Amino acid sequence: MHRKFPRTKIGSISVSRMVIGTNWFLGFSHTSKAKDTFINENIGTRKKIAEILEVFVDNGIDTLIGLIQRKVLREAIDAVQQKTGQKVIVISTPTFPVNAKTPELGFCNDQTKRILDQEVKQGTAICMPHQCTTDAMVDRCSRTIRKIDTLMEMIRRWGMIPGLSTHMPETIVYADETNLDAETYISVFNSMGFLMQVEVDWVARIIQGARKPVITIKPLASGQLRPLQGLTFVWNMIRKKDMVAVGVMSPDEAKEVIDISLAVLEGKLPFYHLQETRSKKSIKKQ
Repeated sequence: MHRKFPRTKIGSISVSRMVIGTNWFLGFSHTSKAKDTFINENIGTRKKIAEILEVFVDNGIDTLIGLIQRKVLREAIDAVQQKTGQKVIVISTPTFPVNAKTPELGFCNDQTKRILDQEVKQGTAICMPHQCTTDAMVDRCSRTIRKIDTLMEMIRRWGMIPGLSTHMPETIVYADETNLDAETYISVFNSMGFLMQVEVDWVARIIQGARKPVITIKPLASGQLRPLQGLTFVWNMIRKKDMVAVGVMSPDEAKEVIDISLAVLEGKLPFYHLQETRSKKSIKKQ
């Protein structure tokens, strides 16, 4: 292992503070259909994903988050674990279907049990219902997340640590107010406010006040922010127990975000090779 990236804890599990994001592996660009297609055709193979994962694991970043149900991702994780001898800690964000009856009947049904069985089978350590499940159950009138407590209890019963993935700032606030059994939260957080429902400073305050560690996602606004800009902001605005999930499309990009992040955390000016164009010739030292 080259370096030890700083770590924190989610419940009883030690995790790296940088978390490997997987949207760029699976074709979720938040940019365009053409970009999604490019990712699927050029990045989303077991071999290429494994090459990227290996860079992270070699630098002490052993925690991954995303749609672990995708076979290609599970195969890439298995390949890296076998090659490096290092276990990858899986944070899964499964979708638990909701409908008009869910606020009344909740999640204790056969479909939920099948999903949880599959999560256990594929090695999930931390299970965080995806925001399309969580946010559908947020009730601003009662300041609660309806029936989610039973789902958290089931996740515990199946031997996993429960958390909540959300795009709504209210989720963190209401979960804390009701003492919900969630050991961590996911929150969108970046300097340009991309996909954030309220202003950046409001979300920063919510993250700072959360009673559990927060996994911040989309720090680079799905590629709209350069790594130096996005990572410098997020690392300096979160607590030492919080995390940053970053997705990349190549081993070199993985190394770059690691180098920048470590320098920022150490209070140093990050050094990495800058991209060059003809217009920059006049500002280069001779």
